[in-house]
Amino acid sequence: MFIKLWRSSCALALAAFFALFLLLPVGMVIAEGCSWRIITELWENPVYRGGLLNSFALALTTTLLVFLLALPLAILSDSYDFKGKGLWNAMILAPMILPPFVGALGFQQVFGYYGVLNTLLVDCGLERVDFLGGSGKFYAIAFIEALHLYPILYLNLSAALANCDPALQEAARNLGIGKVQRFFKVTLPLIRPGILAGGSLVLIWSFTELGTPLMFGFTRVTPVQVFDGLSELESNPMPYALVLVMMIAASLLYLAGRVLAGGGGGSSAVKGSSGSVARELHGAAAWLPGIVFGIVTILAILPHIALLLIAFSRDYYGTVIPGSWTLMNFENALSDKLVVPSIFNSLRYSLAATLLATVSGTLCAVLVVRWKPRGAVFFDVLSMLPLAIPGIVMAFGFLGMTVKFSWAGALFDPVNSPLWLLAGAYAIRRLPYVMRSVASGLEQTPVVLEEAALSVGAPRRKVFSRILVPLLAANLLIGGLFAFSFSMLEVSDSLILVQKSAFYPITKAIFELSQVLGAGGVTASAFGVWTMVFMGAALGAASAILGKKLGALFRF
Repeated sequence: MFIKLWRSSCALALAAFFALFLLLPVGMVIAEGCSWRIITELWENPVYRGGLLNSFALALTTTLLVFLLALPLAILSDSYDFKGKGLWNAMILAPMILPPFVGALGFQQVFGYYGVLNTLLVDCGLERVDFLGGSGKFYAIAFIEALHLYPILYLNLSAALANCDPALQEAARNLGIGKVQRFFKVTLPLIRPGILAGGSLVLIWSFTELGTPLMFGFTRVTPVQVFDGLSELESNPMPYALVLVMMIAASLLYLAGRVLAGGGGGSSAVKGSSGSVARELHGAAAWLPGIVFGIVTILAILPHIALLLIAFSRDYYGTVIPGSWTLMNFENALSDKLVVPSIFNSLRYSLAATLLATVSGTLCAVLVVRWKPRGAVFFDVLSMLPLAIPGIVMAFGFLGMTVKFSWAGALFDPVNSPLWLLAGAYAIRRLPYVMRSVASGLEQTPVVLEEAALSVGAPRRKVFSRILVPLLAANLLIGGLFAFSFSMLEVSDSLILVQKSAFYPITKAIFELSQVLGAGGVTASAFGVWTMVFMGAALGAASAILGKKLGALFRF
């Protein structure tokens, strides 16, 4: 009886958490924006219509670039054993150590009118080119987002290729089908789940990305229009309609990816059952795939390199590399009134978010994998739903909730006390990583170990603390690590939900610094280097703990 009561209480607490931090903000957006008249006015307004079309175009362009980067790399890695393969596979997550909106600072240094590339053109006797002017901003945003997101598709494609039955390829080869035809007739249909899964995530992410267009000053996209409409939240329903359209579009893309990715295309046997079919390369050919990986990786970390150079430079204008070096930029960053408080603010928000995400994610995993009560599938769906709902939608819903409901405004005050508002917003976004990590550990932990302890009279709390917790320690650590590190660098919630400078988190402080004329960009770059080092350390620790299993957290 006690066990049933305990499980019911846990399920109710988890349901309350999802209701408060997921369903209510989303319901707020739907209730305020769900008006045919408002949506019609939105579409008839050329500014808003153009923003939606630009957002879709930007998402499609980014996704195409991601495919051009990730698909050849995944095929090379699956087909051949080459020099440095382990190193390049370990480096695949390197672009993710810096949010693209921070990387935009380095990107502008490389491709700006007086940047590195134009300096090289002038040195060669050519004219400067305004790469970031006019439509150049559009393609620059797509390119930098693609460099940040291609690891997600690569991991999904690698998993799909690893599950292809090599006997099918061999049969096609025996029938005399050439490599190109085999790719389109055999390989492509087999990896369709990976294509749709990774492609859907990239499409949604780039469609709803706020920070990068904002940093480039590209205002003709829906996320930035929503951000600009925050000041009219109480009187103008149009921002709600914009967010609702974004949420519907993103949800449809997510559902389509889930349905189509799970709708066949898998192989009847996995590659592991017959050993690796990767062909070992010898001589000079053994270095060629590594060169391809190296070129893409260097391109992907180019903004990181430029950010480092800016941060350590005394004067970096109209030259390929800085003419002189200094640590003064870091001193200026630490002495800025926004920087040190923002670090402590982010630590507070992220620690609270990690606690919420770890407890709720672990409880959800135990409920879905072990307890399996009636309605467990409901919690399973809710735990993954934050992947389908863009961060800007969630942030806007939270803000609207505090404006419309006095109790929410008192409980989650974004002006004077945003701690639990930020913690809840961060936690719900990172809960899928915790839940997926812990659920994976539970699935690999034999239930007979728990049953054996219970059979000799051990109470359930001791079974949990003495058996499950030690066995799940790595999974709990990795889930908490990702919840903490990604919360520290969250963009949409940070830019939208915090009003006063005294409560700015790191990403909001970087954005505000980048808008200051003069040395603001340099100070922001120095601060951005700290975030890059922090995220690199977090991913390095995660990789050391989980090894090859790390990629599963970024797969769809």
